[in-house]
Amino acid sequence: MLFTPYRLGALTLPNRIVMPPMTRSRAADGNVATPLMAAYYAQRASAGLIVSEGTQISQQGQGYAWTPGIHDDAQIAGWRDVTDAVHAAGGRIVAQLWHVGRVSHTALQPDGGAPVSSSALQAEGVKVFVDPQGRGPQGGVGEMVQHSMPRALAIEEIPGIVRDYAQAARNAIAAGFDGIELHGANGYLINQFIDSQANQRTDAYGGPLQNRLRFLREVVEAVAEEIGAERVGVRLAPLTTLQGAVDDTPQATYLAAAHLLDSIGVGYLHIAEADWDDAPVMPVAFKEALRMLYRGTLIYAGKYTVERAEEALTKGWADLIAFGRPFIANPDLPERLRQGLPLNAPDKATFFGGGAEGFTDYPVAETAEA
Repeated sequence: MLFTPYRLGALTLPNRIVMPPMTRSRAADGNVATPLMAAYYAQRASAGLIVSEGTQISQQGQGYAWTPGIHDDAQIAGWRDVTDAVHAAGGRIVAQLWHVGRVSHTALQPDGGAPVSSSALQAEGVKVFVDPQGRGPQGGVGEMVQHSMPRALAIEEIPGIVRDYAQAARNAIAAGFDGIELHGANGYLINQFIDSQANQRTDAYGGPLQNRLRFLREVVEAVAEEIGAERVGVRLAPLTTLQGAVDDTPQATYLAAAHLLDSIGVGYLHIAEADWDDAPVMPVAFKEALRMLYRGTLIYAGKYTVERAEEALTKGWADLIAFGRPFIANPDLPERLRQGLPLNAPDKATFFGGGAEGFTDYPVAETAEA
């Protein structure tokens, strides 16, 4: 099943293999996508669907050096070159839109201000990637530092951020993307509103679960109104505690979120399972409950093998499977998986920043065998 076509909204995918969002920190000055990025994504166009790296909806939404944005004309034009290259190679690509919230640093924020969050809580030990010497991505030299203390968003500021998401969705379609994915996982802003231990608000956006889901609902509804719900996906990490985002009752919380997103009619949910060594296994009962509550397309990511992927598809938990790090080093990953060919190993030293090395120079199978 992994290699059979799949219909996702108006898109016909050639296979059920997804390239998930992976930060590579190679945007040019002004956080503009580059021709090298266009080559990188086009090389991987044999994926059934590509989800772009996280793309900030505003300067305030940036949390790491050299990540691309989609909030001004130059950034839209840069991404248009990427989508044109992917489409020319026969691929399909959606833009992952993010606002990192508190997971940022004053060095990246407008006028050196504090990052914003649902609440003024700092996640100790959560680091962000900055460029203190201004060397740019080509040198690949940056520094990991503790994220700055955030301030809580005033309630009157929240509608402005919702509008930023809606505008970014319009910009993504103008840039040629086939749709968008909202990053609601990994401890970023949407996640900071959802999870009970990251949200200490006492107004309409905090406290009871329905209040904590309000920001998610408002963002999704605003984006869906702009581009159509069928072109909207949402990424969630239901049972993980990444970057200090912890919920007291995660199964209940994220089943409620899935039910909410089903009622809006978003095109897909992208479920990120824990993928570190000795990570907890997502219970089968939870996956089955997600399937009952959400009737659209379900994508799962998290150290999947071909065998695990086929099991998930056969048992109906998932419709599409995302393979993360293997896509970094294997631009022809679907064909390698189809034929059972060995995989190139990724070079972790070149994951973030730099040029073509460790980005567009990995060989395809024929070159590797030669």
